[in-house]
Amino acid sequence: MSSSKQYYTTTSLVTGYALCSSLLAVINKYAITLFNYPGLLTALQYLTSVIGVYVFSKLGFLHYDPFTLTNAKKFLPAALVFYLAIFTNTNLLRHANVDTFIVFRSCTPLLVAIADTVFRHQPFPSKLTLLALVIILGGAVGYVATDYGFTITAYSWAFAYLVTITTEMVYIKHIITNLGLNTWGYVLYNNLLSLMMAPVFWVLTGEYVEVFSALAESNGNWFDLSAFLAVSLSCVFGLAISFFGFAARKAVSATAFTVTGVINKFLTVAINVLIWDKHASPFGLVCLLFTLAGGVLYQQSVTGASTQRDPSTLKQGDVGNEGSHNDNQGKNVSAKLAST
Repeated sequence: MSSSKQYYTTTSLVTGYALCSSLLAVINKYAITLFNYPGLLTALQYLTSVIGVYVFSKLGFLHYDPFTLTNAKKFLPAALVFYLAIFTNTNLLRHANVDTFIVFRSCTPLLVAIADTVFRHQPFPSKLTLLALVIILGGAVGYVATDYGFTITAYSWAFAYLVTITTEMVYIKHIITNLGLNTWGYVLYNNLLSLMMAPVFWVLTGEYVEVFSALAESNGNWFDLSAFLAVSLSCVFGLAISFFGFAARKAVSATAFTVTGVINKFLTVAINVLIWDKHASPFGLVCLLFTLAGGVLYQQSVTGASTQRDPSTLKQGDVGNEGSHNDNQGKNVSAKLAST
């Protein structure tokens, strides 16, 4: 491939990832506002992803490891955590604005740092990392204290989401290390197993009653074009971010990909403020920006620490590359979680 073609391909992939990542949270908020059935909405997203992976595989754009019962049993706990993270995320967006979601999503390094130190026996965070975590915590506390949209229901879902997404981020590394599937294999297993679990949660939450009641009260006029377009857009973007996230990570350096992810969060805030009034107060937005700035500092401190590791502890081209590959897979599998 010529350098000019490679440049335009890389630019297209990064641009596609940036658009999907920055818009997905807003699109999901719009979808759940018009289609107020979180369990059914997420099931449609899982179905779209499964069909998308299968179709693109047949067209030769990607390869996934085949679905087997043995691997499914091993992967089921991770898929359950994935389902709960998406489910709590959707319910959070149902009861709160996008800014609240971003604040709690940005707080994940706090719990991840604790979980890595306690459960995975990672080194204690450096001073710079601790400073970043304090900034994140301070911004989050300031946001919560001034949130005019504060409700017990919304923040219950927010804390549930924070716990499940942190568990998913830590646990997925363990699964990746031991199961050995490729990235699209993880995407397939995550979404297909989650799709199978969806009916159970419809019954447990009683959502199926709401759906059938709405159908009965519609008098046959159950189709709403605006809701259909919002749900369709949400499903397409959910699949697209998996593709662009994986492809962009392969096309650019880890630093460039991280910078893109940070910019995406700021774009999400800007877009959310511009398109409607479902956003935080001015002071709340300042606290949100502090939380994001802490996230940037955290990324820098973690990246700096990883590059300063003693190279003699790793075999060149062996363990180090494999560890980086596994971490990248974990981030790609969670691409939708990171933006929804």
